[in-house]
Amino acid sequence: MSRSLAKLVVVIVVWMLLLPGTLPAQTPTKLNVSHQPEFESFLTWQAIQDGTQKKYNLDMKLVYFDSGMPQVEALPAKQWEVGAVGAVPMTMAALRYQAYMIGMTHDDGFNNFVLVRPNSDILKAKGHNPKYPNMYGSPETVKGKTVLTTTVSSGHYVLSTWLKRLGLADADVKILNMEQGQAVAAFESGQGDIVSLWAPFTMTGLSKGWKKVANGEDCDGIVPLVLITSKEFGDKNPQQVATFLKMYFDQVTRQKKETIQQAAQYQKFLKEWAGMELNMDMCKMDIELHPMYDLKKNLEVFDASK
Repeated sequence: MSRSLAKLVVVIVVWMLLLPGTLPAQTPTKLNVSHQPEFESFLTWQAIQDGTQKKYNLDMKLVYFDSGMPQVEALPAKQWEVGAVGAVPMTMAALRYQAYMIGMTHDDGFNNFVLVRPNSDILKAKGHNPKYPNMYGSPETVKGKTVLTTTVSSGHYVLSTWLKRLGLADADVKILNMEQGQAVAAFESGQGDIVSLWAPFTMTGLSKGWKKVANGEDCDGIVPLVLITSKEFGDKNPQQVATFLKMYFDQVTRQKKETIQQAAQYQKFLKEWAGMELNMDMCKMDIELHPMYDLKKNLEVFDASK
């Protein structure tokens, strides 16, 4: 851990432990928060919609992105200050721009699915690798297939991990790069043999009758979905970062108590902010597939003492 990042983490943790539930009245802190159409974004949207952000003296604006790499490329242009991305874009952000991982929302491996159509021959092969008995596919049924996915993403990582467990590599299939919405539309129109998606697009795929051949859990593909800030903003504004985290982890605590009771509001979020239609059963499934990480869990994740 770099010295500057270690200093930021210490300041954030101390500030969060001292921060009261309600801040004194003052000019709200404006914060551009970058999110994708995913469940962890719902918690920030909810705080804005129902006024919860006012308790933390925040004035947040959501900045929409289809996937992680466009978020990363917008970071040096200062289009946003804090946000949520998958582990793969986070790694690129750290390598290219020295960005900081400031929190973890959950393991998104549960929600990254490799899907096929019901008549796919890939479904005829299961248990090829005995170490991963829940995966479908074999080298013979998968090699040479065309895959639709968003490259340099968590979905791409789970796809590559699934292929690796089958004794294959990316080069053994043809990968077409598409944003998630495009991939869903293209696969529905008949393009490709395999599609790799993350939630809530996975829920859309399941609702269309597509079948899961693997997710991160099936092939041991752990996918941290993380909270991020730029090095410059984090170094200059540790208290603002801490305030955002206080708000977010309080929202996580609320979500873990209410669980599927939030399904109707989550459905509204998807329709109004993400432009997606998802039925109530799928909304509830999406919520249940997101075991969110609260502050206690984050302190465990960030403990580098061992």
